[in-house]
Amino acid sequence: MDPRSTADPASSSTSTHSTTTTSPNPSPSSLRKRVLSIDTSSRDSRGSPGRERESKARQEEEEEESVMASAAASEAERERDVEAAVPVPMSPAGRLFRETNFNCYIVAVIGLGARVDVAAARAGLEATLVRHPRFCSVQVSDEASKRAKPRWVRTTVNLDDHLIFPELDPSATSANPDQVIEDYMSTLSTQPMDHSRPLWELHVLDFPTSEAAATVAVRMHHSLGDGVSLLSLLIACTRSAADPARLPALPPAPARRDGPVYARRRPPLSAGIVALAAWAWSYLVLALHTLVDVACFVATSLFLRDARTPLMGTEGVEFRRKRFVHCTLSLDDVKLVKNAMKCTVNDVLVGVTSAALSRYYFRKISDPNSEKRTRRKHIRVRSALLVNIRKTPGLHVLAEMMNSSKNNVARWGNLIGYIVLPFRIAMFHDPLEYIRQGKRTVDRKKSSLEAIFTYWSGNLIVKLFGIKTAAALCHGMLANTTLSFSSMVGPAEKVEFYGHPIEYIAPSVYGHPHALTVHYQSYMNIIKLVLAVDDAQFPDAHQLLDDFAESLRLIRQAASTKS
Repeated sequence: MDPRSTADPASSSTSTHSTTTTSPNPSPSSLRKRVLSIDTSSRDSRGSPGRERESKARQEEEEEESVMASAAASEAERERDVEAAVPVPMSPAGRLFRETNFNCYIVAVIGLGARVDVAAARAGLEATLVRHPRFCSVQVSDEASKRAKPRWVRTTVNLDDHLIFPELDPSATSANPDQVIEDYMSTLSTQPMDHSRPLWELHVLDFPTSEAAATVAVRMHHSLGDGVSLLSLLIACTRSAADPARLPALPPAPARRDGPVYARRRPPLSAGIVALAAWAWSYLVLALHTLVDVACFVATSLFLRDARTPLMGTEGVEFRRKRFVHCTLSLDDVKLVKNAMKCTVNDVLVGVTSAALSRYYFRKISDPNSEKRTRRKHIRVRSALLVNIRKTPGLHVLAEMMNSSKNNVARWGNLIGYIVLPFRIAMFHDPLEYIRQGKRTVDRKKSSLEAIFTYWSGNLIVKLFGIKTAAALCHGMLANTTLSFSSMVGPAEKVEFYGHPIEYIAPSVYGHPHALTVHYQSYMNIIKLVLAVDDAQFPDAHQLLDDFAESLRLIRQAASTKS
């Protein structure tokens, strides 16, 4: 698609939008005067004069307290209105996603277990998502001043602008509804958003498919927030199917997890000199790994490019039509491999991805010769992995943020860093070798400050050289790598989206210079694998999906034998 055909967010309308206003409230002093003017002449004449005076005084005191409370509530409401009227500067990463060659969107296809109740959906949106500060704001720039930063300005949300009911061919939705959904989402990737409105949409596809009774698709501009925060916000809009008054339960954190080296505490002195020396040595290794990763990241941004493979996109891929395909994997199978190999779920997913890409690659190059395959075993492709460098707000915090329309204690925005994560392309006789390689790769990245460095250096570059330079470097880093990779934990129980039971959640992203994006999303006892691919470059996208499913099957089979 021609880059010029995509709306440039930076050149969108810059007219100032009206913020939410309220009618003026009387001041506490004027309200107090009304109390004094209340007619209290109607009394019980049978009471004594002293009792009448006492009762009258007590009533006036109660009425005055009531009016004072009302005045305080009115003052608090005015303070919220003033806060809403104050523009909020966009974060550097948020501004980055406005650039023409980095105009990114997050999409989430949600399969529902019931037909869509439009009235319930509207009421739910008005009570939750619409009240979130970013989902009721527009981006405003001052064209008169090139140095002025874009800001978020509150506006009035008209749900009719955000609820979309496409007119589709009834015969097609009956004959092959899954293909209709896939084609519709692919077409959506070529459609720009209207930047004069809050940058989100809910598309209602109210017909049954092979996996759901109906489907809704949420599209959000990436400048609204990082992917983890936005998907967490969507989950905060859901409720437990077992108890609709309760937020959904997420999987419990592992009892013991080896996190990044810099997050580990120093052992007590009683642990001995060996433990203290090992702890100190881990920080020396951390410094060395960080220096190597930073040098590699800078080189990748400037010139270090992956070898050309059938997996890598070509110039202008960020502007072209994408296709979103997904399949369901068993979370129990992944956990079986995890337990057998004594690793984490993410280690398993990295290994499965490496195995699947290897199967696809060797099939595409049509090389059945085992000796040549051996010579190609050192092929390595790299992925760009976005890392949320702050603690994600809990579901209760996000729910409260929507209830009050204020940020509260939660920090919002794009606070993300990048990690360059390598994948080994090889044909191993032992399928579990992919898991061993994946675990080594993930453990190595835990011993590095690469994500934190890329975040802070990105902010520094924006301040010193401007957003255009930062966008060029970030675009170069992605264009010189092969794919994007991410995973996210979802609810551990069945949930409802405004009263509609959810069957699956399939999120992805597009608008960045990669022809292949791999995302894993867990929900209940399943994992949705979602691939976003260049529609022209991957006509066999479903075959690539099959490679992932077959790779997990073989790895699980080997793990079962091992255990």
